[in-house]
Amino acid sequence: MNAQHEMSHEEITRAKLEVLRREHRDLDEAIAALSSQSLTHSLTLQRLKKQKLALKDRIARLEDELTPDIIA
Repeated sequence: MNAQHEMSHEEITRAKLEVLRREHRDLDEAIAALSSQSLTHSLTLQRLKKQKLALKDRIARLEDELTPDIIA
C-alpha cells in the first residue's frame, strides 16, 4: 500500500516555526559567544543581531498565522 500523507498548511507552518526558533537560538548562542570574547567583531555581531531580529519577526508572523482571530 502506498498511502501518502500530505501535510496540512498548519503542519507546514508549525514545522517552519520550529526551524526558525532553532535558528534563532543558534544565533543567540553565537552572539553570546562572540560577545564574551575579548576581541569583539562589532560588524559580525551587528549582522548576527540583525539576522536574529529578522528571524524574530518571521517567527511572530507565523505565530500570528497559527493563532485564530477571536472577535471580542
